[in-house]
Amino acid sequence: MSILVAVVFWLAAWGVNSWLARSRFAGLRAVRIAIPALFGVAILVLWQGVVTGLAVPEVILPAPSRLWGAIGGNLPVLGADFVQTILKGGLSGYVLGSVAGVLVAILVDRVPFLRAGLLPIGNFVAALPIVGIAPIMVMWFGFDWQSKAAVVVVMVFFPVLVNMVAGLSASDRMQRDLMATWGASYWQTLVKLRLPAAMPFLFNGLKIAATLALIGAIVAENFGSPTLGMGFRISTAVGQLALPLVWAEIAVAALAGSVFYGLVSAAERAVTFWHPSQRGR
Repeated sequence: MSILVAVVFWLAAWGVNSWLARSRFAGLRAVRIAIPALFGVAILVLWQGVVTGLAVPEVILPAPSRLWGAIGGNLPVLGADFVQTILKGGLSGYVLGSVAGVLVAILVDRVPFLRAGLLPIGNFVAALPIVGIAPIMVMWFGFDWQSKAAVVVVMVFFPVLVNMVAGLSASDRMQRDLMATWGASYWQTLVKLRLPAAMPFLFNGLKIAATLALIGAIVAENFGSPTLGMGFRISTAVGQLALPLVWAEIAVAALAGSVFYGLVSAAERAVTFWHPSQRGR
């Protein structure tokens, strides 16, 4: 019975979303938010109905209601893990890596031979597996959040660097010649023309880095961590077969990542409102 109810709800949600997507209200911000929200609720209802109706063991896949109970029953633990992994390790590494990527990109643009020498090394380092970098960072910076932030810096730095270097070359040659005709210095041209033109590229790198930062901070905790943190909690809970707690940590991480990505996207819309990609949003 629960499976039938879930399937009916899924089909109804599908019909409503299809109607909203084709209606004259499709361009409204509220509708654009409602469509994915309804789709997400439909997935949860279908998940609950299938797991309950088929009596799927909790070790295989717990029901969403069980996950909600795990979240509510472990709020202090989840809160401490969130602060340790997301705010201390992930956010600090993200900020440091992004700022370093922008500054080095300006240096690469200013000193042309660095483009030929530094970028290939950057591509090489970016291809290094996190499971190889994390233990080294733990040995260098210790078991606390600093080593996780260092892993995030390595993961974030090169996507931001590559996108920023491309962005600094995005301004039109005629515009640069016009700035030179007006007697603008390199730094005046950089600030008034080239940096604004590079913003869409920079935000592409920042959005990619937003997801990499979260992944890097969580994975790095598997190679050495104090007795808190999302990666630490997931690995220990799996060993104890406490699967609802594992899924609760995953849900918090996914929600934090979505919010973080949304904040970066909102900043992008505010900064690059003039760009064609932002029209109609």
